Amino acid sequence: MRTIIFCILLGCFTANAQKTVQYETGQESPKANLEDMAWLTGHWKGEALGGMVEEIWSPASGDSMMFVFRLVNDGKVSFYEIGHILEKEGTLFLQLKHFNGDLHGWETKEETVDFRLVRWEENVAYFEGFTIERIDPDHITMHVLVGKQEEARELTFAYSRTAG
Repeated sequence: MRTIIFCILLGCFTANAQKTVQYETGQESPKANLEDMAWLTGHWKGEALGGMVEEIWSPASGDSMMFVFRLVNDGKVSFYEIGHILEKEGTLFLQLKHFNGDLHGWETKEETVDFRLVRWEENVAYFEGFTIERIDPDHITMHVLVGKQEEARELTFAYSRTAG
C-alpha cells in the first residue's frame, strides 16, 4: 500500500490509499442504526496534525451518539469539534461543528458540517468524505477528506482506546 506524507500548517502526518467515498446523485443511504456503531463508544487518543488528538464518544441515547474532539499542539488546544451521529429515517448522519481553542466557532451559528452514510460494513461506516473503521476493540482509524474538490486530500487519524 502506497503511503503519502502530507504537511499542513499544524504539522505532518501520514495518509494511506484513499478510504473515503462520495455520495452519488440519487443514491440511497443504507439501512443502519446506532446499535451498529456501539463499538465506537469510549475515549480514544492518537497523534496527528503535529500533536495529540483525542475523541470521546458517548453511548447512544435518544437518537444520537455525541462526541467531542480536540487537537493539542505544544501544550495548547489548536481546535475542538463537537458533534454527533444521528439516527434518522432508518440510516445514520454525522454532523459536527469546529471551534478554535478559545471556543470561537468556525461555522456560522446555524451551519453544521454534514456527512450522510454512503455505505455500511460490519466494522466500517462510510459517510460521505468521512470513514470510521474499527481495527479491533482497542483501535480505530478515521479517514477524512478535506479541502476543495480539486485540491481535496484525505487525512488519516489512528486512535487507541484509553482508560481516560
